[in-house]
Amino acid sequence: MIRPVITAWKTKHPSVSGHEGQYAMREIVDTLLYQARTGCQWCYLPHDLPPASAVYYYFGLWRDDGTAETIHDLLRRQARQMRRRHEGPTAIVMDSQTVRASANAPKETTGLDPGKKSPGRKRGTATDVIGLVIAVLVVAASVHDNAIGIALLDRTAKSAPTVTKAWVDAGFKGAVVEHGTRLGIDVEIVQRKPRTRGFTP
Repeated sequence: MIRPVITAWKTKHPSVSGHEGQYAMREIVDTLLYQARTGCQWCYLPHDLPPASAVYYYFGLWRDDGTAETIHDLLRRQARQMRRRHEGPTAIVMDSQTVRASANAPKETTGLDPGKKSPGRKRGTATDVIGLVIAVLVVAASVHDNAIGIALLDRTAKSAPTVTKAWVDAGFKGAVVEHGTRLGIDVEIVQRKPRTRGFTP
């Protein structure tokens, strides 16, 4: 499924020297999947895989020019079809979560979540109803959920134009609902049941 995408990418990006490359694209993709699955540091990739420098070269290019996202969207559509769903989702769930950042993280990319009194970053996600990722955003923890929600709706409208419904928790406010209306997405704020403690779906 992804071979035509990578083949087309290679055709558009010929080597200046005319060199075809020492490693097969399948080996590059396998190594990227290994790194993503294990989370190992690039320099600790097993020696029987292509070297980190060669793999990271493609990783960086595909991340920056949208090729990785194109591949992700193809695989998401296939996963949805395997679950007997339409390839384009019509509903999403949006949420944000504050996570602690390393002490070495640049100060301009981190902040303090005033609600949770927690320092670090926030990751905002939009997933379809079976949990497959539609859009992701990582920002400083000080960024309000409204700004995250608006950005996620914009990304969703671009990558999954079939979406017409979004569920969010009470951390997202009216600005997100209004922005969704402008995009043709009905945003519903789901309230917690009274006297509920802890996390409840």
